Amino acid sequence: MAEFSGDVGMEATVVVTPTPLTVSGSFKEGKNSSRRRQHSMRPSLDADEFMNLLHGSDPVKMELNRLENDVRDKDRELSEAQAEIKALKHSERLREKAVEELTEELSKVDGKLKLTENLLESKNLEIKKINDEKKASMAAQFAAEATLRRVHAAQKDDDMPPIEAILAPLEAELKLARQEIAKLQDDNRALDRLTKSKEAALLEAERTVQVALAKASMVDDLQNKNQELMKQIEICQEENKILDKMLRLKVAEVEKLTQTVRELEEAVLAGGAAANAVRDYQRKFQEMNEERKTLDRELARAKVTANRVATVVANEWKDANDKVMPVKQWLEERRFLQGEMQQLREKLATADRTAKYEAQLKVIIWSYSLNVLT
Repeated sequence: MAEFSGDVGMEATVVVTPTPLTVSGSFKEGKNSSRRRQHSMRPSLDADEFMNLLHGSDPVKMELNRLENDVRDKDRELSEAQAEIKALKHSERLREKAVEELTEELSKVDGKLKLTENLLESKNLEIKKINDEKKASMAAQFAAEATLRRVHAAQKDDDMPPIEAILAPLEAELKLARQEIAKLQDDNRALDRLTKSKEAALLEAERTVQVALAKASMVDDLQNKNQELMKQIEICQEENKILDKMLRLKVAEVEKLTQTVRELEEAVLAGGAAANAVRDYQRKFQEMNEERKTLDRELARAKVTANRVATVVANEWKDANDKVMPVKQWLEERRFLQGEMQQLREKLATADRTAKYEAQLKVIIWSYSLNVLT
């Protein structure tokens, strides 16, 4: 079994429990030995499942998916912040353009207002002058009428020239004065109309000034909003820098995770190769056990055959008096049989040494796999 623990700091530890390799002490065939062999082969057969479990461990995948989702979220927030910054810059340019247009319009309205005030002052002076002339003409008319009355009164008292001779120039002057008065009245009406139009223009200018003031207040509000937006842009830029730093950190963590996963995959592959080697050695060890059992059986059969041959030969070489066969021939046959038995013993010793070497090699392989995985 293998245990894998992964956290944000990317500390991965692999603990491998070596599979117990049970070897039967006796070479007798039976149900118990076959069961023990099946039980000893079971962990080596599950090595592929162990590799798949370690290669596709859920904590690593979950951490990688979480980091990828965080990176995607930060990228999306960064793009949204950049789009908002662009929109704020565009709105700021529009506000500056509107402020410039309002400033130009306000300067034009101020120029028109000054011209209107100058015209109004000049027209007021003209109206004042006309009123003075009108008063002077009225005073002259009153003086002429008083003169006529005095003339009539004096004509009644004294003998004077005819009244027509006196009135003719006065009437002519009066007619001229009346014509001049009519002209002045026409001028006065024209001035009244001009004054009304100027007043209307002045009211329009006042309304325009009020609109300009309202726009100026709006400009102030827009400037305040612009300042607030600039502060928000600075905050967004700071957040963008922080997000960039976090993104770089996350990318570094992802690279570390990727490197760790690669190392784990290499370790798992090495462990799989070791497991395959152990499985091969187990198979070879089982074959050697089978060969050893076969040699044991052959040795037993050879012993039985030797005993039988010795008995038969001994019986054949007995005479009627039950004398034993010649010792020299029996010793030669016995030496030949002992040589075959010695060869079988050497084969058994070789099999034992090979089994010991296999056990030592398995221990070395497992220790190497543990060092690699840890």
